[in-house]
Amino acid sequence: MSDIISKFKDMARQAGKTVVLPESLEERTLKATQIILAEGIAKVILLGDQKEITAAAKQAGADVSGARVIPLEGTDQARELAVKLYELRKSKGMTQEQAVETLKTPMYYATMLVKEGLAHGYVAGALCTTASTLKPALQIIKTRPGINVVSSYFLMVHPDSKWGVDGVLVFADCALLPDPDEQQLADIAITTADSFRTMLGEEPRVAMLSFSTKGSASHPRVEKVQKATEIVKKQRPDINVDGELQADAALIESVGLKKSPGSPVAGKANVLVFPDLDSGNIAYKLVQRLAGAEAIGPVIQGIARPVNDLSRGCSVEDIVSVVSITAIS
Repeated sequence: MSDIISKFKDMARQAGKTVVLPESLEERTLKATQIILAEGIAKVILLGDQKEITAAAKQAGADVSGARVIPLEGTDQARELAVKLYELRKSKGMTQEQAVETLKTPMYYATMLVKEGLAHGYVAGALCTTASTLKPALQIIKTRPGINVVSSYFLMVHPDSKWGVDGVLVFADCALLPDPDEQQLADIAITTADSFRTMLGEEPRVAMLSFSTKGSASHPRVEKVQKATEIVKKQRPDINVDGELQADAALIESVGLKKSPGSPVAGKANVLVFPDLDSGNIAYKLVQRLAGAEAIGPVIQGIARPVNDLSRGCSVEDIVSVVSITAIS
């Protein structure tokens, strides 16, 4: 386990948040619940029938007795949440009966718990697709004020501490948005800068990446990055951002001084914002595989409350790590 995850676990313990794990019969989730509770990382809510969850936990060899188990139906809370869901979604055609039925789905029940402040966030995806995990949150919790796009970031933990903050860089977006326009790209930069500050406690230096540096090439794709950079500067003058920058100009001090002299970011970037999903996804995998960096994520950002999606191939420790990140997001 990397030092950064140990730090996140410590921060989560201090935060004392409650996280919902709606895939409450899934073996890895139950084993992760035991670790989360034993290490005091967060309080855990599991959803469903107490007897079924207890039986599944016993079969998995997991002790989840410290978790709170909430039934999906037949309680005062379920009825109250159904009324609130109906009020939220009636303009979209949802009936009261449909609200009751919808809340029998664990992901929607988890979303309503988070929406109503009864839990800090939820983590799922060990069984469900990304679409199934995020759709309820997008419908009900929605995006942060002023942000119109949900994106993701990876924490790239490099063995050489000279990069970023003690070897930690943040890459975005590498998992969700295929071809962001200039406003969406600006939103990604803003949310990633805020995520960096929250998670690492350091000031972000955001590089808006391109195949061009400061007009060295002319192309509509370059113009998109230039315009996105200006939007960030206008909307959030508190963020140190520069672009468009090539990757070497963003990361290598001598190159940055030459290609973008006087830049607050060039040569010392710790947040890399990629112009599209192709470049972001390819880059993080290359850095992971060829440079020996640990890739932690994707971590979802832009939703008004913490919601995170797991890989269906995730390990127990992956779930513990993502819950730790969720608890401090």
